[in-house]
Amino acid sequence: MRTDFETLRSLATYTINLLKENKMIEFDSAKREDLIDAMATEYGVAFATDEDIRDQAIEEVEDKMGEDFLPEDITESEMFNHARKEIIKSFNGENIGGLYLVESLNQIAKRMTAFLMDCELIDDVFGTDDELNQFLISRIRNFSPKKN
Repeated sequence: MRTDFETLRSLATYTINLLKENKMIEFDSAKREDLIDAMATEYGVAFATDEDIRDQAIEEVEDKMGEDFLPEDITESEMFNHARKEIIKSFNGENIGGLYLVESLNQIAKRMTAFLMDCELIDDVFGTDDELNQFLISRIRNFSPKKN
């Protein structure tokens, strides 16, 4: 499965549902879609999608070859495949549900806890930072776009 922004939206929906079910956040249900988009955007800083990696690899090939000398289907070129593999290798193979970790899972949990505390779309947050961090780490680790 190829990952893109919709995968980040799926992770955000999964997270919001779990936080709501466990009575850790309160928000106006009319703002749910806005909250999902905002959280997905925040997750986008912490995770790289296949789409991000593809774009980065194309950019690297363009930088090396120059735009005038690019093959017609750049994604089929050996240079593109090599650049893509190197980018993926830079993440040390760490991924969750096909999303590559740009930050450690602990840092992602801290980022998302701060997001929850500061987001104007959330009316109330229950629990300490540590409780939220541990909850997020355990739940994010189990995310699978196919299941969720």
